[in-house]
Amino acid sequence: MKNTLKITQIPVLIVLVTLLASCKVSKDYQRPELALPTEYRNVPYGDTATIADMGWKEFFPDTTLQKLIERGIAYNYDLQIALKRIDIAQQQVKQARMLQLPRLDLRVAGTYNRPSSNSLNGISASSFLGAKHIENYIAGVDLSWEADIWGKIRRQQQATMGQYLQTYEATKAVQTRLVADIARGFFNLLMLDKQLEVAKHNLELSNNTLKLTNLLKDAGEVTSLSVQQSEAQREAIALLIPQLEQDIAIQENALQILTGQMPNAIERKVQLADFKANDSLATGVPAALVSRRPDVRAAEMSVLIANAQLGVAQASMYPSLIISASGGIESFKSSNWFNIPGSLFGIAAGTIARPIFARRQLKTNLEVAKIEREQSVLEFRQSVLNAVGEVSNSLVQTQKLKEQEAIASNQVNILTHAISNAQLLYQSDMANYLEVITAQGNALQAELNLAFIRSQSLVARVDLYRSLGGGWK
Repeated sequence: MKNTLKITQIPVLIVLVTLLASCKVSKDYQRPELALPTEYRNVPYGDTATIADMGWKEFFPDTTLQKLIERGIAYNYDLQIALKRIDIAQQQVKQARMLQLPRLDLRVAGTYNRPSSNSLNGISASSFLGAKHIENYIAGVDLSWEADIWGKIRRQQQATMGQYLQTYEATKAVQTRLVADIARGFFNLLMLDKQLEVAKHNLELSNNTLKLTNLLKDAGEVTSLSVQQSEAQREAIALLIPQLEQDIAIQENALQILTGQMPNAIERKVQLADFKANDSLATGVPAALVSRRPDVRAAEMSVLIANAQLGVAQASMYPSLIISASGGIESFKSSNWFNIPGSLFGIAAGTIARPIFARRQLKTNLEVAKIEREQSVLEFRQSVLNAVGEVSNSLVQTQKLKEQEAIASNQVNILTHAISNAQLLYQSDMANYLEVITAQGNALQAELNLAFIRSQSLVARVDLYRSLGGGWK
């Protein structure tokens, strides 16, 4: 009757423990305070609309670029590795959901002990069992359950869930970078195409100038020096062509690798001039970056994880209650092992334990957890600051590159006319060969520079899109 009373008290004890489990010694997560401006630099007013809400297909309407991005999302190895990390985190979350449940183990064991005949065990075995050895056979189930009185297990679950969310946000950040890198590479490739076209066109002009100079030399109008200078000018332009072709091949290889393909040429029917910079670039307000930027969200998840781990460290300072029970069949003879009910046994116990002297391990864990939480808050705030800075930089670039493009375009028009005038004057013996060469060289450099500025203007738009948190939808 006494043993039965103890067993019937166990459910009551479990209920009391469950009620105590509502206690917690740590605070729930709250987002750290952030000192954010109401609007970005160089933006006259703040608006909730933002290009980050656009899917990448909408932001990049060109079908050639879309195919590259689609292939990159499907086959890029960095992104595939990040997705595998999500799968790992999902399995960890499934396991964390079971932390509140008891642990149940099946145990089957058999032991054989041949003690010394002169030992106490040997004498006892001879006296009571009439044998020189001791056997024992057991088959049972062991159950153990730790009551989550101080919220330690719940904080462990929160930390695991935070790690999953952090991995998920990190994967989105990988995709935003991938989309931006592919777009940058594509626009750089189109810039190189344009520069190659400019170089070939100028090579033709230089060939015409060289022919004209040879004719004038034959007529006795110019010297051999003029011919040599024209030839040197032509070779300088010709040298650009293999250099640009080399850069084009390398850029094509880089794009193929980004999309998970072997290095090869990239088929394209579009040109740099087919892309027009859109003046409508809604940025939203800086506060929206906290929820839209995947890398900022991942940094915030680090704070959540650190807060949960701090709760685990705090709860570990308090006593823990572990309830255990075992039951099954046991016998010192194999022939009686399954003799029921004679071989049945049952054990139930409850243990309250708290370390008294652990060489300051628990205190150190707690202090380190506090410092790590403070560190994660600082890193989160730094990520927000960097995000605002990236958006501001991209805004400045888009605005100033637009101004530079207008100036560079006007410069190209002026120098293009200057080439025509110089050639006419040269034929009329009203200008020397140096003026023609200078005009052609200046025009070449201006056209190359215009192609670079136009590509950088498109790249700045890509950077603004990414820095606002676009590219993962």
